[in-house]
Amino acid sequence: MKYYMAPMEGITTAIYRTAYDSCFGPMDKYFTPFLVPHLHKDFNTKERRDILPEYNEGLYVVPQILTNQSEDFIRTAKLLQQYGYQEVNLNLGCPSKTVVSKGRGAGFLGDLEKLERFLDDIFEKLDIKISVKSRSGLMEHEELFELMELYNDFPFTEVILHPRTQREFYKGKASREDYQEACRLTVNPICYNGDLRTVQDCEQIEAVFPGTQAVMVGRGLLSRPYFISESRKNLEREAASPKEENRWHRLEKFHHQVYEAYCEAYDRDEKNVLFKMKEIWSYELESFPNSEKIGKKIKKAVHLLEYEKLVSHLFLSMAPYS
Repeated sequence: MKYYMAPMEGITTAIYRTAYDSCFGPMDKYFTPFLVPHLHKDFNTKERRDILPEYNEGLYVVPQILTNQSEDFIRTAKLLQQYGYQEVNLNLGCPSKTVVSKGRGAGFLGDLEKLERFLDDIFEKLDIKISVKSRSGLMEHEELFELMELYNDFPFTEVILHPRTQREFYKGKASREDYQEACRLTVNPICYNGDLRTVQDCEQIEAVFPGTQAVMVGRGLLSRPYFISESRKNLEREAASPKEENRWHRLEKFHHQVYEAYCEAYDRDEKNVLFKMKEIWSYELESFPNSEKIGKKIKKAVHLLEYEKLVSHLFLSMAPYS
């Protein structure tokens, strides 16, 4: 089973990915938060910090592109090829209303004729691997059948399916029935994404759907960054480090690397650094037992020194759980 880190806007940046790989990795693939093509322009400074090879050394990174214009996708993919990328991912899964209202992300699933023309164009004009991250449909689960027929007409590197409709957003449970149908219908390699919070969840997907060679993990991994590494044996790292660090030491090391990298990137600007770290803690606090009170204080911190003291206290309080 292969494990992929899902693209999470504003969080799974190069800073997060490299720290994760150092402390818990490696993942088989890391997908970037989506890139929105700029009209006749190269990438901006923020995007370059995320995609340039020197910021992703040693990682297999797949840039994700969000657009409904084939010429924009083609131009962006070619720019990424110049940086050495071997694969790009088409975002047909983002359920955000601001994205969908422009016919992008999952909103593109509402016009399959236009989507077919788009795919015809990009596969004809590009010589790079192309994968797709998709929802089951825009409004109804029955849309999946026609959608899979369309995907079968193109040589996708893989189809990553989050089996919910756009209308469902992240509510309810991801539909295993949809995924079962997709496995039956697809001629392309397929990857499962949605509601994976433990290794047991991932292993169940592999057992129930034996055609699945990979899973993509998002919110579950942000909440418990250690869950895959604690269960999937990495022989090379074990050989290099005979004494395994406990969970809290690894989480603390991970936090320190991310925090210091953001302090450097933003020149210790308190507002920007704390905004980024609080985004991460909004998920990661789930890892810490009885952390409600200190978690609220961390979220309310307005100065870096205050924040550092609170986080240090939180990790010290985990000693009884080691």
